[in-house]
Amino acid sequence: MASNFVQTQIPKLVKDNYESLQIQMKALLGSQDLWELVTDGYEEPTTEQEAAYTREQKNTLKEQRKKDKKALFFLYQGVDEATFEKISEAQSSKEAWEILITFFKGVDRVRKVRLQTLRAEFEVAHMKEGEPIADYFSRLQVIVNQLKRNGEKIEDVRVVQKILRSLTTKFEHVVVATEESKDLDTLPVEELMGSLQVHEQRMQKNNTSTTVEQALESKLTLNEEKGDHSQRGGYTYGNRGRSRGRGNYQTQEHNP
Repeated sequence: MASNFVQTQIPKLVKDNYESLQIQMKALLGSQDLWELVTDGYEEPTTEQEAAYTREQKNTLKEQRKKDKKALFFLYQGVDEATFEKISEAQSSKEAWEILITFFKGVDRVRKVRLQTLRAEFEVAHMKEGEPIADYFSRLQVIVNQLKRNGEKIEDVRVVQKILRSLTTKFEHVVVATEESKDLDTLPVEELMGSLQVHEQRMQKNNTSTTVEQALESKLTLNEEKGDHSQRGGYTYGNRGRSRGRGNYQTQEHNP
């Protein structure tokens, strides 16, 4: 019995696993014949009542106290230091368990409210115009991680579908191609991110090339306009010069 007691793996109670810990702790304490003692407790007699007990009653009380301390030890081992302080003054395993239930039910209510808020944030999240795909992934991943920490079971397929329907219109052709060529049920989020980043880089490269071509075209057009202007200016100046020359010549001819 002592060997089994030492080797027993005690589940750890944290804020996100209260419901699952209840199930595990019930199984653990049940295997040690302690669960009913934790939930129902036992009657602790006064000093006068205990003094009047028969030998058999005293042996039974001694066994109950021993089992209760054993159950209390299991509860102590299943909580962190902060939670231990909440149950350290409990006089029985039943009292300690009731304190845990009260505390974590309150935490559970807060967690459920938080989950509702996070679910709403997840649903309304959309990629912003001009936002890099990596930034959008990071922003969405923060919400996903918070959902998981608050007990939400969220699989990759749900995140993948969310991303595909919340991208900007410039990714529309990529979304269509992904939906037609990939099995979204098995597509990892990381693979989708890598694919979208590749397409984003290609689009940026194409935009850069287009900008350079437009700049070159504008420069050529400007140079051509400058050349035409110079030619028109020289022709006008030549005409004026010739006109003034002819005018002067004619004047000299009419003056003897």
